[in-house]
Amino acid sequence: MSRRIAMVGFVVVASVWATLAQAALPLVPYPSHVEEGKGSFVLDKQVSIDAPTDARSKEIAAFLHDAIAEQAGIDLPEHATRKGRHIVLKLDPAVAGDEAYRLDVTPRGIAISAATGKGLFWGVQTLRQLLPVAPAQATKVSIPAVKIEDEPAFVYRGHMLDVGRHFYPVAFIKKQLDLMSYYKLNTFRWHLTEDQGWRIEIKQYPKLTEVGAWRTEPDGSRHGGFYTQEQVREIVEYARQRNIMVIPEIEMPGHSSAAIAAYPELSCAKKPIKVPSGWGVFSDVFCPADENVYTFLQNVLDEVLPLFPSPYVHIGGDEVPAGAWAHCEACDKLIREQDLGDEKGLQSYFVRRMQVYLAGKGKTMIGWDEILEGGVDPSVVVEVWRGDEGANKALANGNRIVNASPYYLDTPLSRLTVEKLYLTDPLGESGQGRRDRVLGAEAPLWSERADPLNAEIRLYPRLIAFAERLWRGGTADAASYADFHQRLQAQYPRLDAWHVGYGPEDRNVAEYSLSLNAAHNGWQLQAQRGFADVENHYTLDGSEPTASSPAFTDTLDLSTPGTLRVAPFRKGQAYDHPHSFQLERSQAFGAAASYDPAPSPTYSQHGAAALTDGVLGGENFKDGTWLGWEEADPRLTVDLGNATDVHEISVGVLQQADSWIWWPRKVRFSVSDDQQHWRTLREVKVTTVATDSLSHVQRVAFTATKPIHTRYVRAEITRHPTQDDRHTWTFVDELIVR
Repeated sequence: MSRRIAMVGFVVVASVWATLAQAALPLVPYPSHVEEGKGSFVLDKQVSIDAPTDARSKEIAAFLHDAIAEQAGIDLPEHATRKGRHIVLKLDPAVAGDEAYRLDVTPRGIAISAATGKGLFWGVQTLRQLLPVAPAQATKVSIPAVKIEDEPAFVYRGHMLDVGRHFYPVAFIKKQLDLMSYYKLNTFRWHLTEDQGWRIEIKQYPKLTEVGAWRTEPDGSRHGGFYTQEQVREIVEYARQRNIMVIPEIEMPGHSSAAIAAYPELSCAKKPIKVPSGWGVFSDVFCPADENVYTFLQNVLDEVLPLFPSPYVHIGGDEVPAGAWAHCEACDKLIREQDLGDEKGLQSYFVRRMQVYLAGKGKTMIGWDEILEGGVDPSVVVEVWRGDEGANKALANGNRIVNASPYYLDTPLSRLTVEKLYLTDPLGESGQGRRDRVLGAEAPLWSERADPLNAEIRLYPRLIAFAERLWRGGTADAASYADFHQRLQAQYPRLDAWHVGYGPEDRNVAEYSLSLNAAHNGWQLQAQRGFADVENHYTLDGSEPTASSPAFTDTLDLSTPGTLRVAPFRKGQAYDHPHSFQLERSQAFGAAASYDPAPSPTYSQHGAAALTDGVLGGENFKDGTWLGWEEADPRLTVDLGNATDVHEISVGVLQQADSWIWWPRKVRFSVSDDQQHWRTLREVKVTTVATDSLSHVQRVAFTATKPIHTRYVRAEITRHPTQDDRHTWTFVDELIVR
């Protein structure tokens, strides 16, 4: 692995290595055929590497030389010697398969044979897995005798990284390419443009990066970045050296808000917009009836294509919202003139034009399965994200497919476990019997909630299980998973040595819940830790927790209101962003509460106690602090225990339009002395904010001009009306009484 990944630690865990070596060779992916021999090959400074003289073979030999120095701590001679023992790299046409190889380790020497440089490199990567985890203090290393014949089941073994929603630096991407290559993944798809950010330099259109690469976050901070064309070349070359093809994705016609923020004339409305800071599906899309849009996109691609030798270009093509072109007269005219029928036909027209253009440049287009709507050329590769229905439609149309739907790595670890991912058949139900048109699969990481700090907990070890399944193919069962799981354990010392912040196999790194602690007149924070060595560092003043902040393991008792922030750390490093809780204490703190009707159990983890536990809801409606009702008008009641003077009553409400959660139309506040006779204090009307993808929280309040003496307090919520025939949700949190 490249020197860019720091190799630290000079003590090999010899006993662990020996135990694993005796049980099974800890190779991932496991080769097609393995025949263990007797004895071992001794690797020391007298061994040299003998390789063919072509440029790629010499490059692979140099890569192996550096890997042995970094992993085994042995600096082999730079040039092959006639005497002594050798590691021989051979180009042998008899080894059938573009990525196939043979690896022979005997006490006398090592030979790696392949028909191509691709196979030769994969043989080197397998040999690397037989080396120590980190440099040893000894001057020699024993490699077990073995004969391996190997080739992959699928030609497309991919990982996609979304750098549009969050930007990832060059060093991070190179580290992931190193890891992908080590586990024989051969395709890196680079999701370079999104609504929230345009990430690739286009010299003819400088505003794409001057404007489109940056956004203002809800807290006022700026986020962004982009890759220069020189950096793109550097990454593509880095990947090529490691047997990885890089496929660019330039989103069109949807997910194009960042480009439109830079050049508003690309939309049908021609109106200025800002680069969005929230997530979701946006109606600001390229206008398919404007010839200038095609000129723009072709000019963009004319700069993109020379940077990527890959025969494929991904255009996205997904999630154009219904009605995005409904108010465009030019679009209506184009539909009539071209007999396109409707907006689906209009999108198909757009896709066909881009496909023809790319074909003229010698490129094969890839698009998400929405491109099938309205029809698409059979030469296009369809990436399936909506399950077997999309796959069946693509295969029936004669398209080749890449299966992504079961492998979304932004799925929580507790839902997409290593075992579940491993047991998933890359062919899916649709590919059975049509194996020749399933290129392979891809594991995407969408970055709404992932960034360079926490992406690796989502990637590993799941990406290792994915690599195993794509290389080996076939079926998987409990027995094969048990075998893989044993070999997976040998990978963790390697990941530790390479400073990979991997996550647990079947649970999140840490899950936090806060509940009322009546015994201490405060709260208790509980942590469910995914690793036994996770430390939870916290602050009480709203500041960012660090490794030097106070820490706890499983529970923490709190008594002071304020902003609590807590984050999981391992080995002194933060593994995820802090989770925040806003703690408040009012006259209703800990009081008995009730509701009618009952809220949805999906989101309401603490029942009526959530109304008086002193924990205010945040922007995430799934964080357990909210109570949610679908198409219902909840009535919330609090018993203060004794009659007391009340000056103010408030209730928190949430709007998250993308999830059909809306602020209510109004809130009626009432009081009672006996729960039988209620007196209305005020009916407060709520004005919703403009529809966007952000979460909006506010407190709807009644303030008395003079104290009200009462025991019972009630808030009656009138929901927002149904939107577009979709049911609306009402989410509320703490009832605060002062």
